[in-house]
Amino acid sequence: IFSHSLTVDISLHQHCNNPLLSRLQSQEIIRRTIWWENNKKIEAHNAKHRDSNHTFKMAMNHFGDWTALEFGQLLANQDFENVSDKVNQTWNVTGEEIGALPQGICWTSAGYVTEVKYQGPCSSCWAFSVTGSLEGQLFKKTGKLISLSEQNLVDCSRGYGSNGCNGGWPSQAYQYIKDNRGIEATATYPYIAKEHSTCNYDGSNKVTSISGFKVLPFGNEAALAKAVAEIGPIAVVIDASLASFQFYSSGVYYDVECKSNKYNHAVLVVGYGVQGGQNYWNVKNSWGVFWGNNGYIRMAKDRNNHCAIASYPMYPEI
Repeated sequence: IFSHSLTVDISLHQHCNNPLLSRLQSQEIIRRTIWWENNKKIEAHNAKHRDSNHTFKMAMNHFGDWTALEFGQLLANQDFENVSDKVNQTWNVTGEEIGALPQGICWTSAGYVTEVKYQGPCSSCWAFSVTGSLEGQLFKKTGKLISLSEQNLVDCSRGYGSNGCNGGWPSQAYQYIKDNRGIEATATYPYIAKEHSTCNYDGSNKVTSISGFKVLPFGNEAALAKAVAEIGPIAVVIDASLASFQFYSSGVYYDVECKSNKYNHAVLVVGYGVQGGQNYWNVKNSWGVFWGNNGYIRMAKDRNNHCAIASYPMYPEI
């Protein structure tokens, strides 16, 4: 007759010698360790924030147990595409023009901006920044706010240099939309956070097209401010590689380690303003509402092109 303790011993032996369970336990330990290390960084940063050594706060989010490699793969590490021929030199702004701009702009409250979206485990940020800027221009022209299809761009713009879920540049997506003479809505071409094997564009579902796109002068924050104020939401590329960005929560984001010549993420500038005497860009991300401030981040403005935000701003022309 087996005793209860002997049965437990046998079960424990089977459990400890199950390779699948061992691997799962190892993964769990690794994930917990990463989470704790990130949590320590967040707490240390916020302690300095309380002492007024930082202008923003950090918080734990859904990236908490991601490895640095996994987070890096989320970013669009695509080789730079030369867009110098598309630069609109008329956006070289004078001091008088800057003085005439409003102190703050918020296109979200004006109805130009769709809900915060989530790109998932796919480096498709470039597609989200493009649809965001085009959604704004479509609303400006028609008064209709329609969510446009990032999946359409992910699946169909490879011939223009994009790599689908492995990265791309806004200019490539803009050129595809122009040449294709259209883009579908999310409703007819929904996002799945991975690539289809074929392009499934249906011209009968076309929502809008563009006549072209423009790029603002390199690194010119004054030109970007004028464009945001007069045109609407603008697609930009930035450096989003730091842990401080990964776990941003609130405040005006400024990190001396953020590079003005590094481009790995595309986002949407939807306005600008002043908080506590600090100028900021209001930026819509594509990492869901549980990241940042309900999916948004306020990034330092007029601080030497911080995080490269004014390096390659682009907008479509309908």
